[in-house]
Formats: sequence, structure tokens, C-alpha cells
Amino acid sequence: MAKDRDSSALAEIAERLHQFDGEPLRVAFLARGIDALTQVAERLDPRELGEVVASPSNADALVTALTQPSAVGLFSAADPLMPARLRGLQARDALLAAEGGALSAEEAGEALRLSPQAIEARRAAGRLLAVSTGRRGHLYPAWQFADDGVLPGLEEILALLDDHPALAKVRFFLSGNHRLDGDRPLDRLRRGDLDPVRLAARTFGEQGAA
Repeated sequence: MAKDRDSSALAEIAERLHQFDGEPLRVAFLARGIDALTQVAERLDPRELGEVVASPSNADALVTALTQPSAVGLFSAADPLMPARLRGLQARDALLAAEGGALSAEEAGEALRLSPQAIEARRAAGRLLAVSTGRRGHLYPAWQFADDGVLPGLEEILALLDDHPALAKVRFFLSGNHRLDGDRPLDRLRRGDLDPVRLAARTFGEQGAA
């Protein structure tokens, strides 16, 4: 019975792949990706496979599989930076998942009662924080929105962080800062304690600064 279910699942995947017939670049990508995943599947032990299958999403399952001890060695010989790159992906996703996750431009517009176009304009002007997802647009961390608008002080702090990449800005707000006695800037802003957050933002990225 289990074998029948396995065969059915593989047949369903094969059928879905046919949607890319006539798109050679996507087909080439899928061929290489499937080959790589096959190599990973061959190396993972039952405990590791169980952890992967228990992942809450397909994307999480992929990263979890690639970061298992049995899989890391498979790619590190060809690309010594692969483990570091995977850790970077995990860190990025953890930042975006924190404090309520992230919103699309449409969802952010609903939170602020604005159109998606107005949200994008605010982002472009540096008045909202968003992380690019390529062709899919931007994701807006949910914690920057309050019941009556955006978190008080947010725009001023974003202006002070203007020279930093978006993910670095997210890390600033969500990480403990020694200039704030180990508190996160986000928590200080929520308490209305803006002045020390200004100082922390001005020195963010300096040697020895959090």
C-alpha cells in the first residue's frame, strides 16, 4: 500500500513537470535541481529525512535537507562557501519570520489603508522597510506596523540607517544592542524610548557596534 502511495506521488510530480515543456531554461534548472536532490536523498539517514519531511513548508524542507550533516559534505567539496551560504539563507528567513512574519505590498496596504502603489512609494522613499524578493516584489516586516499606522519613530530611524542594506536594517531592529543595555531597538521603540535608539542607529555598523 505504501509503495502504491509512493508511486502515485512520483507520478503526480512528473505530471506537474510537464507544465514547463517548451521552456528550456526552466527544464534545465529542474533537471539539475532534481539531480542534486536525488543525491541528497540518497545520503540522508532516516532521522534526517524525518526532520526534513516534518518541515512546515516546501521551502523550509529544502533548506533543512541541504543543511543536514549528511548533505553538507556533498556540496562543500565543489563549493566551500556552500555551508555559509545556507546559513545565510536560514538567517534571512528567520529574520523575516520573526515578530509576526512579513507582509506583501497588498497586505501592508490593508494595514495602513493605502493602495499597494502608495506602499511601494513609501518604501522607495525610505519610509517603510522592505526586503526584495526579486520578481515577486517586496516583503514588509509586520512588526513595523502599529494599530494606527507605523511604529512611532520608525521613519526617523530608517532615515539614519539609509546607507545599510534592507536585511541589515531588519537585523538592527531585531538584535540586542550594547548601546541599549542589550535591548532590541524594536522593543525600545515600542516603549517610546527613541533617543537611545537614535544613537544606536547612528553608530550601527561601526567597529564594535551591534
